[in-house]
Amino acid sequence: MVNVKVDGRGVDVPNGSSILDATRKAGANVPTLCYLELHEKMTGSNSSCRVCVVEVAGRKNLAAACSTPVTDGMDITTDNERVVAARKTMVELLLSDHEQDCLICGKAGNCKLQDLCFEYDIKESRYGGMMNSFPLDESNEFYTRNMNKCVKCRCCVTTCSAYQCSEAIDFAGRGFGVRVAAPFDEEIRNSVCVSCGNCVSVCPVGALQAKSRVKFRTWEVTKTKTTCSYCGVGCEMDLLVKDNRVVGVEPSNGPANSSLLCVKGRFSYNFIHHPARLKTPLIRKNGALVEASWDEAYELIAERFRATMAASGPDAFAGLASARVTNEENYLFQKMVRTVFGTNNVDHCARLCHASTVSGLATTLGSGAMTNSIDEVLRSNVIFVTGSNTTETHPVIGAKIRQARLNGAKLIVAEPRKIDLAATADLFLQITPGTNVALFNGMMHVILEEGLQDQDFIAERTEGFAELRDVITKYRPDVVAEICSIGVEDLKKAARLYAQAGKAAIFYSMGVTQHSTGTDGVMAISNLALLCGNIGTESAGVNPLRGQNNVQGACDVGCLPGDLPGYQKVADPQVIEKFETAWGVKLPNRPGLTITEIIDKAGKGEITFLYVMGENPMISDPDLNHVEEALKNTGFLIVQDIFLTETAQLADVVLPAASFAEKDGTFTNTERRVQRVRKAVSAPGKAKADWQILMEVMNRLGRPKTYQSVASILDEIAQVTPQYGGISFDRLEKETLQWPCPSIDHPGTKYLHMDAFTRGKGLFKPAEYRASAELPDSNYPFLLTTGRILYHYHTNTMTGKEEGLMNLHPHSFIEISPVTAKRLHIEDGDRVTVTSRRGELTSTARVTGKIEDNVVFMPFHFADGAANLLTNSALDPIAKIPELKVCAVNITRSVR
Repeated sequence: MVNVKVDGRGVDVPNGSSILDATRKAGANVPTLCYLELHEKMTGSNSSCRVCVVEVAGRKNLAAACSTPVTDGMDITTDNERVVAARKTMVELLLSDHEQDCLICGKAGNCKLQDLCFEYDIKESRYGGMMNSFPLDESNEFYTRNMNKCVKCRCCVTTCSAYQCSEAIDFAGRGFGVRVAAPFDEEIRNSVCVSCGNCVSVCPVGALQAKSRVKFRTWEVTKTKTTCSYCGVGCEMDLLVKDNRVVGVEPSNGPANSSLLCVKGRFSYNFIHHPARLKTPLIRKNGALVEASWDEAYELIAERFRATMAASGPDAFAGLASARVTNEENYLFQKMVRTVFGTNNVDHCARLCHASTVSGLATTLGSGAMTNSIDEVLRSNVIFVTGSNTTETHPVIGAKIRQARLNGAKLIVAEPRKIDLAATADLFLQITPGTNVALFNGMMHVILEEGLQDQDFIAERTEGFAELRDVITKYRPDVVAEICSIGVEDLKKAARLYAQAGKAAIFYSMGVTQHSTGTDGVMAISNLALLCGNIGTESAGVNPLRGQNNVQGACDVGCLPGDLPGYQKVADPQVIEKFETAWGVKLPNRPGLTITEIIDKAGKGEITFLYVMGENPMISDPDLNHVEEALKNTGFLIVQDIFLTETAQLADVVLPAASFAEKDGTFTNTERRVQRVRKAVSAPGKAKADWQILMEVMNRLGRPKTYQSVASILDEIAQVTPQYGGISFDRLEKETLQWPCPSIDHPGTKYLHMDAFTRGKGLFKPAEYRASAELPDSNYPFLLTTGRILYHYHTNTMTGKEEGLMNLHPHSFIEISPVTAKRLHIEDGDRVTVTSRRGELTSTARVTGKIEDNVVFMPFHFADGAANLLTNSALDPIAKIPELKVCAVNITRSVR
């Protein structure tokens, strides 16, 4: 620590602090314009504007507070005639080449330059002369660039290069004509810009402004802090509201996102007020869905409930919960299925994405959740990304992985496609889809052969090592290299990089889990981490990236057929007794059906009453022709959603729900962090929050329990769920908490298994490589793998309503390698017919070097050319997850 004086007041600050740090600690107001502040760990001085100058005793020149380090005994003056005069001069120089259309500028009221003019009583600049006249760039779908308002503060450039790590812009030109530009002064749409909008968020003036359908001025909007409703990162953000309408979004300084957002979170909010929103209940009459009152809808549900229960009993009922709604709503949904329907036939989309993670990691570690926190990656030595296109599916985590690379971390990527991270990876392994288990076993073989394992960790904290060693022996590098279609030396290099790192973190997603061997793949990852002692350590661990905003929370609160809230097993008599006491009703004690089993039995007429909340299996599930047939055959189908989705169009009753912006609650992100969701606007028409609908349905069906608020539901969750025992709305108003948080005085858990594994000792569970259930043959010679893209989300229900996103990616496409395309006489942009053993579709060819020959890729978002018409419903025998990542297809060029 060093002691300095600020305007006569002594203050102690850490050695290495800037003068600006010291003045802020002393409570002095030093203005800034170019100082970048995203997060307490993400700040930086560009030292370009000089409006933060202060006087330091004994120095001839004024010092820039943002970039000058303090020294012991330094005497600083922040406000005197000389300092103020210098600041005014700098502001006037900036004004001399700045468009002064403040009366109509959208940044008015939120412009730092305007604030400085007000503070220093500057009405105009004394410095006349030439002014730049750069062309306005409106090419981006979501924001405009006006370099005539730019003050050259570097905030946008620094954010893009050092935090978002896209490097889409930099300074171009010299002297008077210097400007921020994309390469070769192209329009921004022709650059590598990913439209995250983080540059817009840090711009202190009107040079970068978000486009909005509704014009507003800063003082006309209110801000509501909430949590993003897209992927599992759990970004905090502020909804800007004018006249009961969300008119914009700004990033908030949350622990998961550090003031960063992606294109969807920042700009795809117009679905909230889309005219296609469901506004009133619908019931099917004479084959058509017609508007109805809530009473009519509830009465029809009650009537069919009584008839089904009398005719077929509880086994004829099932419910599909949602990874998109809040913890409280998912808790009520599974409670309704169990206490009212009398069955454990409840599941949700985790079955289609990370069921194998839950089963695999619960077996080996005792908990199926991400072991470490997102921000820890910034201090990892080696990062191993596999089965995850992180920069597109979890963009903010992808940005932090890139930040870690800038910090010196080594990066290994193992993927079937040349994803963006592969371009900067130290090692890229382009593996054949479905060969994950062989890859991980091969790496472990090298580690054991070269003695790189952490023998002390193995001896003290694990069991089953001998069995692992016996299995791994046969996975020689040459054998694995042939299976995975990679180089032997690359495999060895990957193993050495991972094993020799002080802190190595594995990040994976559905490229590992969505296989008929998904559980084996997850357990093989766990084996690799255990082998090298990389669990129970900060900045290391096994980190499954959850796909949707609340898929973690939906699992936590019991939306699984074999688990009550807190992963307490329905087959455990003590657990059943506990919940029967808490809920006051007899409960079923036999595990229920999974999503795929529910759909199958619905098709056979065995499930005759199906309640679907916030899910769209008509796009998300494999073998869609089978799904459609099954849902049409369901005796009574209820769908509760915000739009009339493809699934809702088949329903007998449709209930209009509120979006995330129209209700209170909590989401749990991929790192086990529970965060608040806050109501910002009213729901449209007669739509209601899902928890209110569920409570009213339960009341109509004979369960009179009522809740006065969402907070009371979370209190009930805390009472029955040990991991959430210390979590409440009161605490979440002040902080976010990572489970396990068992008591009100517990701070939450940053990373798991620090001293002991949840199951006691970590278990090595060796897995043999098994080929995918369906491989190419002469009739279907290509291997199709599926996934997501940056600009859309899941079944496209929300992002499909955003004009800018649809302008960028309006339709289905299929990626084909140049060699394959040439052999099939297909050119980029051609329409092609893709067939599998289950279905056929037409899509647009995208010829790219990202994909290997004889492998093709399709995103599954789009209803036109729905990839899941083709995919295989073969199941992992343990997790019952379908093999969405591998199937055999044929491709032919359609008529041009």
